[in-house]
Amino acid sequence: MTPSVVTVRVPATTANLGSGFDCLALALDLWNTCTFTVAPGDIRVEVAGEGAGQLPVDAHNLIARAFFEVYRRQGQLLPVGVHVGCENCIPLGSGLGSSAAAVVAGIAGANAILGNPLTLLDILRIANELEGHADNAAAALFGGLTVVTSDSTGFPLVQKMECQTWQVVAVLPDFALPTVQARRALPAEVSMQDAVFNIGHSLLAVEALRMGDRELLFRALDDRLHQPYRLKLIPGAEAALQAARSLRAPAALSGAGPSIIAFANDNAEAVQSAMQEAFKEAGMASRGWFLKTTSAGLKTEFP
Repeated sequence: MTPSVVTVRVPATTANLGSGFDCLALALDLWNTCTFTVAPGDIRVEVAGEGAGQLPVDAHNLIARAFFEVYRRQGQLLPVGVHVGCENCIPLGSGLGSSAAAVVAGIAGANAILGNPLTLLDILRIANELEGHADNAAAALFGGLTVVTSDSTGFPLVQKMECQTWQVVAVLPDFALPTVQARRALPAEVSMQDAVFNIGHSLLAVEALRMGDRELLFRALDDRLHQPYRLKLIPGAEAALQAARSLRAPAALSGAGPSIIAFANDNAEAVQSAMQEAFKEAGMASRGWFLKTTSAGLKTEFP
């Protein structure tokens, strides 16, 4: 007998990590929790925390859309009623994987209620199709540091690697930068020199994160494919990144932005303060978080 109630927890993620455009991501210890209850009634989504009062509360909610997508793909009749209770800690539109968390939560909730017909790779493939990229979803599913791409058929290839636990400072300016807009800012073609630069740096970034090598990471996060084009869209972002680097904290744009992440040590408070001051000087209010990386990914719980 399949369950009618399931709770899923999905972590925040930071993708790209400078040089690893659309391939690298890390899971962060900041979680959204969603409880799905299938019972006669309507489709209702209740949101507490981040996004409360902003997100749709009906079938238009991204979690609900992902949930029903699984039913359709499995050839199952849609349930007559679903209630989704969300406790959100991941800020919206932040570059910290809020949309990937919603998609993964919806897919995983439906999968659990249907008796787990999907593997984690199946979930990742659906998330990739719904999101348009798989990096955040991979880290949200598997946790830790993930490298993801796809084969010639479009099926995801993913590898999770254990890495050192890092302290991460995330600073989010009060500025809207939709991912679609951030992608439009990118060039259609790049030079061979820049492509090779990023390949080498992304490989070194993986090794630095795995080994806890801060000095190597400081250099390996350099990027020529996306950050030079996106940072200038966000007032104060370049200055905030350089403020972190001036304190020897490796830093990068988180995903498509607008958040900036920095890998601090015992100077996390100073790093956050410097980054927020840079945004303030550009006229941007901001919020900050002290986070840690986590090796845990998607969690599914039954009452």
